[in-house]
Amino acid sequence: MRKLVESTYLSLDGKVDGENFWAAQMQYRDTYDEHAARLLEPATALVLGRATFEVFAATWPGQTGELADKLNAMPKYVASRTLTDARWNAEILQGDAVKEVAKLKESGDGTLLKYGTGPLSRALLEAGQLDELHLWVFPFIVGSGEALLPGITTTHLDLADVTELGNGCVVLTYTPKR
Repeated sequence: MRKLVESTYLSLDGKVDGENFWAAQMQYRDTYDEHAARLLEPATALVLGRATFEVFAATWPGQTGELADKLNAMPKYVASRTLTDARWNAEILQGDAVKEVAKLKESGDGTLLKYGTGPLSRALLEAGQLDELHLWVFPFIVGSGEALLPGITTTHLDLADVTELGNGCVVLTYTPKR
């Protein structure tokens, strides 16, 4: 059975995007590429929500290097009610995305890596499908933007690991209490 791992970036004030979020986060790019490659290594496919897929599909195909080569080549499964174009080696999950991801988990070995956070993340976590949550915490405050997992029901997690990346960046790895 595959493991589903989510990896998402977070500011100190709990935001996952916002007016200055991405510009602030890019200042740390050289700090985290190595850790991103290690997280991607066991992945056999990506699971993405529509918004993250659209950003990635517009960005990664033009990139080169080890990380880009792996991301561009691997299969992608996209949860969307509106997309019809499955470009960039992607398949659109039809119907109930949580059920479809559960089927993907049962269909093989390795890791399904999910980038980004939003309604799909909340649904997967609440349904008990998420096995690990990697929160990349960056040492800046953006003050506005979307919060991590808004509207989620109370969910208890165990801290499984802390990885210091340098420059004040840490990755906090959590597993859901079962």
